[in-house]
Amino acid sequence: MTYRFGMKSGDSSTVSLQVFTRIKQNSQKRRRMKNNILIYLLCLMPVAGVAQPEDSVIFSYTDFHQLIMENHPIVKQARLLSDQAVQELRMARGGFDPKIEVTWNKKSFKDTEYYNTFKGALKIPVWFPVSPEIGIEQNSGEYLNPEKYISETADYRQVYGGVSVTVGRGLFIDERRAVVKQALVFQEMAEYEQVKLINKLLLTASVDYWEWYYAYNNYRLAEQGIDIASDIFDRTRMAFQYGEVAAIDTVQAFITWQKRKIEFQQADVERMNAALKLSNHLWTASGMPLELQDSAIPEVVMLTGTSEEELTRLLDLARTNHPELRKLELKNEVLQIDQRLARENLKPRLDVGYYLLDQPFNADGDQTDVSLDNNYKVGLNFSFPLFLRKERAKINQVELKISDNNYERDFRERELINEINSHYNQLVNTIQIATNQQQMVAGYNAIVAAERLNLQNGESDLFKLNLQVDKLIEARSKLLKLNTTYKKNEAYLYWSAGVPTPLK
Repeated sequence: MTYRFGMKSGDSSTVSLQVFTRIKQNSQKRRRMKNNILIYLLCLMPVAGVAQPEDSVIFSYTDFHQLIMENHPIVKQARLLSDQAVQELRMARGGFDPKIEVTWNKKSFKDTEYYNTFKGALKIPVWFPVSPEIGIEQNSGEYLNPEKYISETADYRQVYGGVSVTVGRGLFIDERRAVVKQALVFQEMAEYEQVKLINKLLLTASVDYWEWYYAYNNYRLAEQGIDIASDIFDRTRMAFQYGEVAAIDTVQAFITWQKRKIEFQQADVERMNAALKLSNHLWTASGMPLELQDSAIPEVVMLTGTSEEELTRLLDLARTNHPELRKLELKNEVLQIDQRLARENLKPRLDVGYYLLDQPFNADGDQTDVSLDNNYKVGLNFSFPLFLRKERAKINQVELKISDNNYERDFRERELINEINSHYNQLVNTIQIATNQQQMVAGYNAIVAAERLNLQNGESDLFKLNLQVDKLIEARSKLLKLNTTYKKNEAYLYWSAGVPTPLK
C-alpha cells in the first residue's frame, strides 16, 4: 500500500480538497483585510474640512483689529499728528500775544552824562489791523536827542498811549492772520493724514492676517495629507507581505509619502513665516512686542459678497471724504489764503499812528484832562513799489500752484474711482470662482465616496486612491487660496475708498 505525505493513496483527493479550501479561505481573509485597510484610510481623508487641534484658540480678525487700534506704535504715532497740529496753531496764535518791551541806553563820559533813555511799553496785538500800545519814557542827559526831550518838571518822565492803524496793505489780511488761518487748515489736514496712515496700516495688517490664514490652513491640510500617505505606505507594505499587491505598489506609496513630506515641510515654513509677519502688528499696552502663540488659529472665512449698493456708497464716500482728496482740497484752501495775501500786497502800505501824551494820566498817576489837539504824537508811514514785479510774480506763482493742485486732485479722484471699481470687479470674479471651486471640492468628495463603494466591491486599487486624494487636497488648497484672495481684495476695496474694512 502506497502513502503520500504520510497518508494513504486512497485519501489523496480528500487532502487536495482540504488544501484548496484553506487557500481559498486565506485568500478571502487577506482580501477582507485589504478592503478593511483601504476603507479605514478613506475614513481619514479630509473630505469635509481641515481638522483643528483640540487645544486651539481662535484669534479672530476683530480681536486682531482691536489690538492694533489700541497698542500699535504706528497708530500711536499717527495720533501725534493731531497734537503737533494743535501746537502749530498755538504757535501761530502766538503772533497775537501781548508783548512787553523795555529799552534802556545810557552814555557817560568824563563825568558827563551824555544821555540816559528808558522806554517801557505794553503792545496788545489784535485780530483787526489795530495795534494798541501804552508805555512810559524817561529821558535825560546833556546831549539828549531833542525829540526825546522831556521837561525836568515832569521828572523827565512821560506816559503815552495810543494805536497804530493799517489802512492800506494789511487791512483785510496780513502775515499774522494768514499764518493763523493756514494753521487751522493744517490742523484739519493732520486729522486726514492720521486717517490715511491708520488705513494704510490696517490694510497691511489685513493682508498679513489673511496670508497667515492661508498658510496655517494649508499647513494643516498638508499635515493631514502626510498622515494619510504614511498610513497608506505602511499598510501597502503589509499588503505586499500578504502577497495582495506588487512590489511596485510599495514604491508608488513611498514616493507619494515623500512628496507629501516635502509639501508639509514647505507649508510648515510658510506657516511659521506668516505667523512671524503677523506678530509685527501685535503689541502690549505698555509697548512690548508680542508673539503669536502656536495654539492660535485664524477664524473661518465666510464669503458673503459685496452688493452694488455698497459699491455705490463707497464711490460716494471716496468722492466726498477720501483722506487724500480731502488733503488736496485743504491744500487748495491754504493756497487760496496765500493768494489773498499776495493780492493784498498789491496795495500801498499806509500806517497811521496816534498817541496821547500824559493823558488821561501822567507819570505820577495824576488824572489829567483829555485833549485831542494838544499833548499828542501822530505819525504816518507810506510806501509803494512802482513796478510791483515781486507782488505780481507771487500772484502768478500761487495761481499756478492752485491749477497744479486742481489737476492733481482731479486725476487722483479718477484714479481712486477706477481702483474701487477694479477691486470690486475682482471681488465679484473671485467669489464666482470660489463658488465653482467649492463645487469642485464637493465633486471630488463625491468621487472619493464612490471610490469607497468601489473598494467595498473590490473594484479599486492604490493608484486610484492616491490620484483622488491628490486631487482632493489640491482642490481644497485652491479653495483656501481663493478665500484668502477674496478677503485681501475686500481689504483693498475699502482702503481704496478711504475707510477701514468693516468688522463682521
